[in-house]
Amino acid sequence: MARKLPLRDTVGMALNTLRANRLRSLLTMLGIIIGNASVISLVGVGRGAQNLAEDQLSNLGANVLFVVPGNNDTRRQGVAFPKTLVLEDAEAIEAQVPSVRRVAPQISSSNVVQVGSRSATSSISGVTPEFLPVRSFEVAQGRFLSEQDLQAARSVVVIGPDLKDKLFPSGSAIGQTLRIRNQSFEVIGVMAPKGAVFGSNQDENAYIPLTTMVSRLTGRDPTYGVSLSFISAEANDEASTGAAKFQITNLLRQRHRILREDDFAVRSQKDALTIVSTITGGLTLMLGAIGGVSLLVGGIGIMNIMLVSVSERTEEIGLRKALGARRADVLSQFLVESLVLASLGGLVGTAVGLGSVAAVAALTPLPASIGASTVLITVSLSGSIGLFFGVVPARRAARLDPIVALRSL
Repeated sequence: MARKLPLRDTVGMALNTLRANRLRSLLTMLGIIIGNASVISLVGVGRGAQNLAEDQLSNLGANVLFVVPGNNDTRRQGVAFPKTLVLEDAEAIEAQVPSVRRVAPQISSSNVVQVGSRSATSSISGVTPEFLPVRSFEVAQGRFLSEQDLQAARSVVVIGPDLKDKLFPSGSAIGQTLRIRNQSFEVIGVMAPKGAVFGSNQDENAYIPLTTMVSRLTGRDPTYGVSLSFISAEANDEASTGAAKFQITNLLRQRHRILREDDFAVRSQKDALTIVSTITGGLTLMLGAIGGVSLLVGGIGIMNIMLVSVSERTEEIGLRKALGARRADVLSQFLVESLVLASLGGLVGTAVGLGSVAAVAALTPLPASIGASTVLITVSLSGSIGLFFGVVPARRAARLDPIVALRSL
């Protein structure tokens, strides 16, 4: 009875065979290398997009609800009112919703800001002093808007750091004057950097008292009063966010006399994070699937090359069988060759992919990253692909009739 060939000898023979055909082995591994690098890179970029979106959403403020105007199909009792929020809505939320700590109404519009010959297009926001704590903003220089500024409708403005650099590139901006729609405003403060949210740079914004915004820039509707762009409401704590959303919705439905569809929407940071996580998670999964296709193509390449190898090594297989090698020995030899090719290709591809992820994180604003579990799964998958696609060539080699194989000698 033929003795079973030790696994160490089988691995040694496989490595010697691959080493003797270095160029072919390298070309065979190329598909797996590209596949692994693609999976690692694409998943890393997808996770980077998810991290970037979550970081930007965190800048909106903790436990904050955003009440925004709704759609144009709302039907109200008897009369079609304008589809906007008004200042009285914000005042009612602050007074009547127990789950809300602070409310910050806001009016925003895009305008050109000028200082001498310099100008920049900026989002001008009319806000109240509550804006600062509700939205978790900080002032780097000077001060923020006060209740006295609001009551007196003073012509004062607080600007973002990027807007300050554009309009006042040298020296302090505090005490300087800028113009918005030919209206003069005194700069009383410069905000600390906040970053961008969905492509909108908050560091280029300017903030003036809400009353000043109404009296000097946007005006008041003679019928419905002060229309708002949106309302920011800070819940008492994270656990109160759901209750605050429910109470605000009920209050505004009563105030607006809504019978069917709301003419507003109450959105929380958690809702936005859920939506973003779903979208970016799907994107990451899709990118990983695209990379997986590359791995599949690499596996098919291994199978094709191994089938060619079986044809070229017919004499070797016949001689081994004539000398007593068992079918299992030949099968294991070709399986080990496929596994080694796939595993080495997987390791090289993983290294290339990790380098690509690091380069994206270092050279772009995208915080690309990849987890250790993903790396382990990808390397294991490449080895499994080598085994799976190596079965057909290995079985073909193992089933060769040694007499037929030796005829070609």
